[in-house]
Amino acid sequence: MRIGTRGSALALAQAQTVAERLGAELVVIHSEGDRSTESLSSLGGTGVFASALRDALLADEVDAVIHSFKDLPTVLTPGLSIGAVPKRADARDALCARDGLTLAELPVGARIGTGSPRRRAQLLSRRPDLDVVDVRGNIDTRLGRVGAEAGDVDADHRLDAVVLAAAGLDRIHRLDAITEYFGIDGWPTAPAQGALAVEVRLGHEKQVAKVDHTPSRLTAEAERAVLALLEAGCAAPVGVHALHDDGLLFVSARVYREDGSEYVTSSHALYPEDSSDPVGELAKRVTDELLAAGAADLAPLAASRDIRGPGASE
Repeated sequence: MRIGTRGSALALAQAQTVAERLGAELVVIHSEGDRSTESLSSLGGTGVFASALRDALLADEVDAVIHSFKDLPTVLTPGLSIGAVPKRADARDALCARDGLTLAELPVGARIGTGSPRRRAQLLSRRPDLDVVDVRGNIDTRLGRVGAEAGDVDADHRLDAVVLAAAGLDRIHRLDAITEYFGIDGWPTAPAQGALAVEVRLGHEKQVAKVDHTPSRLTAEAERAVLALLEAGCAAPVGVHALHDDGLLFVSARVYREDGSEYVTSSHALYPEDSSDPVGELAKRVTDELLAAGAADLAPLAASRDIRGPGASE
């Protein structure tokens, strides 16, 4: 069995865990997102990382591909299917700062790097004084810019901190760089952050079924369903988190103004067995409430439908 993956250290590390369980070999595929240093939004969003992998899968050059689930567009690709979602890793964001500092301890005007509009809004919501810098590159490249003694990095490119996904740092054994974890309740992350998606050609799902983890699939799909209904692209500062605990599926989402000065939140829960479509029903409840609260006025959302839904009275 051949499993396609991007060639970064993180992509290889997370794909290797799946390949070992399936007795598969890895095939490295390079994408435009890996080669370019442009910002993610200018390249066309998170889908830039997925397209090359999907092309190889459709061309039968590999039998499955591994994605960071948060990098996948919410629109399905004809002929392909998410065959498995392995057990999810830590969904939190983490601060990696110089001198062991926390977010509250960073000096006024500190320079923090992130390529995420959501993280930018969250940082400015907590600390409007910060200088949030757009950064790209792999984890080691970003960490290499942190600190006054950041090797060969010139002073104009040095950072006081970066914000990264805890799961990615764990997968490449860099948890030592973390100076603060951000709690999910006050800092919701990207939909499906920490989860992997194993994509196969339609009808080949059984090939990878042994690595599927039902609770992880349920929560990741619920988060992505909110993103899809909001029609929020990579430029929209949206955080979503779902939890499946004691039989209850809980979804909470937050939409920020781009400068972090304002946000709206919605949270709903249900027992999956009480609904024929628990993911869709919860996502609709959350999305409708966010739009009614003015989410589309805060962030660049394409969702402009009548929030009352079909059949509502005038």
